[in-house]
Amino acid sequence: MKKVLIVGMNPYTIDFSLPGFAPGLTAEKVEAGLNAEREKLRGLGYDPDMYLIDTGVLEQESLATLLKQKQFDGIVIGAGIRLPPSNFILFEKIINTVHEFAPEAKIIFNTNPADTAEAISRWV
Repeated sequence: MKKVLIVGMNPYTIDFSLPGFAPGLTAEKVEAGLNAEREKLRGLGYDPDMYLIDTGVLEQESLATLLKQKQFDGIVIGAGIRLPPSNFILFEKIINTVHEFAPEAKIIFNTNPADTAEAISRWV
């Protein structure tokens, strides 16, 4: 079973009025999409873990510890991290933490929670 990690923002901390987010997107819709995709991934034979960031500030040690404890075949970095310009430094920190502590893992990007399984299937 392939192990994947989905790194994203806690949907209840995202400002969906920022540029890049689809109109009408809400925390509830994102949460439902994340849960549906995790079930879909399990059905496709993946073992998904979730790492959600609450504040927009990455405590790199907690992500680094997770990456040292478990080996992942792929790591998804969600659109909630990549799209808002205010998360640029956060995105950079995540990329460098993944590169340092999980260099064998494929780095994967989705465009929204509903295409996470498709994005993972491209690389893992």
